[in-house]
Amino acid sequence: MIELTLQGWLIAVLAAMAVGLAKGGLAMVGILAVPLLSLVMSPVQAAGMMLPVYVLSDMGGLLAFRRALDPTVLRTALPGAIAGVGLGWATAHVVPDRGVTTIVGLIGLSFAINALIKPDLSSQARKPDIARGSFWGALAGYTSFVSHAGAPPYQVYVQPLRLPSLVFAGTTTWFFAVVNFVKLIPYAALGQLSANNLKVAAVLTPVALVSVWIGLRIVRVVPQALFYKLITWGLALISLRLVWQGLMG
Repeated sequence: MIELTLQGWLIAVLAAMAVGLAKGGLAMVGILAVPLLSLVMSPVQAAGMMLPVYVLSDMGGLLAFRRALDPTVLRTALPGAIAGVGLGWATAHVVPDRGVTTIVGLIGLSFAINALIKPDLSSQARKPDIARGSFWGALAGYTSFVSHAGAPPYQVYVQPLRLPSLVFAGTTTWFFAVVNFVKLIPYAALGQLSANNLKVAAVLTPVALVSVWIGLRIVRVVPQALFYKLITWGLALISLRLVWQGLMG
């Protein structure tokens, strides 16, 4: 098993909690997992270790949100997302991760700032469409493949749709459940699902599953207006973290 210090295991547990909370409906929290683990191991190793935790946590999320989803959003965004995963696989040895991380952070930060400065615009519901869904879905799939950082592009597409809180959370869970399952194939082909990584993931998965339940409870009690404000601020803070990681990493 990978040798981790006590501090390393504490960070790994926090990363697993972030994944579980994301699958329970607090989508933007999940993007913290890989940056957190990157403090104690390489980003590539961190991404490989966390993917099984994501996939197994997805099962808890899908059970929790089995009826709360918007099929139209999935139909418009998932084909592009799968293509984005394929592009990430094809260019895995060509494109530097730092560049992608910085771009994702800038996109998410721009959207969050716009939503916070002009909240009246974010309150006008937009309808799902194939063009936007394909573009942002592809970017979400690609960045999810690189560092499990697909949430900011996905949110740029879905948040203006103004879905009810539970439907937003459920649709997000279904979207990334499919994306993460598809990612298993290229991750295995690239050797990122090593036996050591799988052993640590097995230890962290129960933590993530408990956190799914916690996230679900939080989503159910938070008012919708506050919910969108919180995820917008979460997007801003996490995007800042991604920009810093991309420029300084």
